[in-house]
Amino acid sequence: MMTPKVTVLDEFIIKRQKDFPFASGDLSRLLHDIGLAAKIINREVNKAGLVDILGMTGDSNVHGEEVKKLDIYANEELLSALRHGGMCCGIASEENEDFVVLNEPFARDAKYIVIMDPLDGSSNIDVNVSIGTIFSIYRRVTEEGLVEERDFLQKGLHQVAAGYVIYGSSTMLVYTTGFGVNGFTLDPSIGEFCLSHPNIRIPEMGMTYSVNQGYYSKFEAGVQRYIHYCQGEGQRGKKPYSLRYIGSFVADFHRNLINGGIFMYPATTGSPKGKLRLLYECNPLAMIAEQAGGMATDGKTRILELQPGRLHERTPVFVGSAGMVSKVMKMIAEERKGPQ
Repeated sequence: MMTPKVTVLDEFIIKRQKDFPFASGDLSRLLHDIGLAAKIINREVNKAGLVDILGMTGDSNVHGEEVKKLDIYANEELLSALRHGGMCCGIASEENEDFVVLNEPFARDAKYIVIMDPLDGSSNIDVNVSIGTIFSIYRRVTEEGLVEERDFLQKGLHQVAAGYVIYGSSTMLVYTTGFGVNGFTLDPSIGEFCLSHPNIRIPEMGMTYSVNQGYYSKFEAGVQRYIHYCQGEGQRGKKPYSLRYIGSFVADFHRNLINGGIFMYPATTGSPKGKLRLLYECNPLAMIAEQAGGMATDGKTRILELQPGRLHERTPVFVGSAGMVSKVMKMIAEERKGPQ
């Protein structure tokens, strides 16, 4: 019997270049650079317990959160790969206060900018829980010269590509260029991402919900009502949904993308603007969700239509199966409207 042909990431990317009539191959090479950096990060994640890259650095990032050593490593590897690739003119990272201008002659007039969360869920590093890398790519707004802040402050609907890498029991890269969602699993024996999940579609409904229920008392009434619904109290005796919350956005999102479900990080009384970052986390995963047939909203407005006002802007987020996101939006709207 003949062995089925394996499609590797680079081959798949090149074949898909025809989806972009204006493309000259720059986007393909940019995705290749991100894939290469992901392999290097994966290598370090897998041996994290054996070398001195676990634990805290003693510093804090722009959000006041303690920075872990592997955060810094992932950020530096991605910056290095993108800088040397020469396919983007600027990079914004969750780990950096300001965007990075690439002023090398071969990069300053590049067409694209990259926005990334180098290591999502890094609070789980030391306890061997799945973590990930999130990225999105935009065409720059300025036409030439050094990149400017307005190149980064674009609505998510202007993304030309978005994706994530999840470092778990296996390492997967999932991405979209606006023509469906495809997943690639890293085969360590050949060092290549191989197509394993073509044309991913998220189920219309799922049986799991993901939320930090410890903040229940701080959620608005519509979210509390939806949680009651998930627990079976609003479903007229139907089997309740299962609560599954890992605490790594990538990991919770990935499970729901494959099996169906909803991830929620609502506003709270202490964080009325939410906690997750619009540019670095919510926009890229919202694009993937929509391309897979799901939905992403802040409770009222489509995530991809939100206009960012600053690089590190936060937002509430509800993302996952379309039927479940629609349900929570309906309950939030009804509670905000009040009794008739």
